Amino acid sequence: MPQTLTEQQILELDSKHVWHPYSAFNMPLAPFPVASADGVRLTLKDGRELIDGMSSWWSVLHGYNHPKLKAAAKDQIDTMAHVMFGGLTHEPAVRLCKTLVDITPEGLEKVFISDSGSVACEVAIKMAFQYWISQGQKQKNKLITVRNGYHGDTFATMSVSDPSTGMHHMFNEVLAQQIFVEAPQCLFNDEFEESHVSDLKNTLEEKHQNIAAMIIEPIVQGTGGMRFYSPLYLKRVKELCEEFNILLICDEIATGFGRTGKMFACEYAGISPDIICVGKALTGGFMSLAATITSEKIATGICEGEAGVFMHGPTFMANPLACSVANASLDLLLNDNWQGKVKNLEQQLIKGLEPAKKLKQVADVRVLGGIGVIELHEPVHMPTVQPLFVEEGIWVRPFGKLVYILPPFVISDEDVASLTAAMVRVVNRI
Repeated sequence: MPQTLTEQQILELDSKHVWHPYSAFNMPLAPFPVASADGVRLTLKDGRELIDGMSSWWSVLHGYNHPKLKAAAKDQIDTMAHVMFGGLTHEPAVRLCKTLVDITPEGLEKVFISDSGSVACEVAIKMAFQYWISQGQKQKNKLITVRNGYHGDTFATMSVSDPSTGMHHMFNEVLAQQIFVEAPQCLFNDEFEESHVSDLKNTLEEKHQNIAAMIIEPIVQGTGGMRFYSPLYLKRVKELCEEFNILLICDEIATGFGRTGKMFACEYAGISPDIICVGKALTGGFMSLAATITSEKIATGICEGEAGVFMHGPTFMANPLACSVANASLDLLLNDNWQGKVKNLEQQLIKGLEPAKKLKQVADVRVLGGIGVIELHEPVHMPTVQPLFVEEGIWVRPFGKLVYILPPFVISDEDVASLTAAMVRVVNRI
């Protein structure tokens, strides 16, 4: 095999051997080979440049190829790329855990580092179950959540993703059966009414003795429709969890690290969950890393039980290379006026997507922080639509009825204008 493959060779080998996420080998749409990435631009193998509107699925906050992240990786790899975390520790992990405790809501003090967002949510679920087992309440063996949610692709997380409209409904017969209530009906700026939580409250009254925890995406339901709901709804969720003695898990994998305009979306509601999950942007999109952060009460409660320890331990837990890059990414975020950047990005997205409201095929246009969404009346046909975005010089990856973007925080106003204008042109052609 030649050292450098041509575009055609890449595509031929890809179609023969490579299984992409949520794809089939007989798909009519071939992937677009990328040669390099820098700043907010992807350069394809054929030389075309695309403004990236996806931040590689929410993760690349600081743009691609950032010199400080590269330097952190290079410095660490010369010292220690990896070492097991069982019985050993190291500075990059300790620093990272301290920073996560400092920036997450008050009361979250113990950090478990893992490999990916799905695993971080699995860990949170396992923490909740082991906590109640350790407290002698083994009957609390169910989870409750809202419809339209998504928490990952592993088995426990699939069981709390929407069982009807979610991506994993075909597995319902083999998944643990959890409890689902009505999705939040109050939009972000709507007046909150107690009736909005009536289904949740009634279900908790009936079944709370068997419920270990409620898991929810704070403020933004991502894959379930890019729905933005009222912070007052989340505030009432927290109050009800306390009233009925169940734990609250906030899945901030997508929303964490400033994407919504707050460092963590649950801050809009002024709450602190019992467990919080972070990932995606933790390393600025440089490599995979995630974390589950909980309270002293939960951690102590788990370790007081029969096992005496939390029963989980990934091989690559707290990988020093990933932790070092995460530290550099968080340093960049915390010292670079991220609030101002996200607020400006929000204003530019509102301005740029406004023309889409006039199109007959558009059901809604909404923006929150660094998230911009055009919702259509009908689902897009990916083999038709994806090449149109590439022809326009932008990278946007729609799903279902949603054409959405969440650009890197470092994107310029001019690039936002180009990105949104191209989005509107493509939507107008659908």
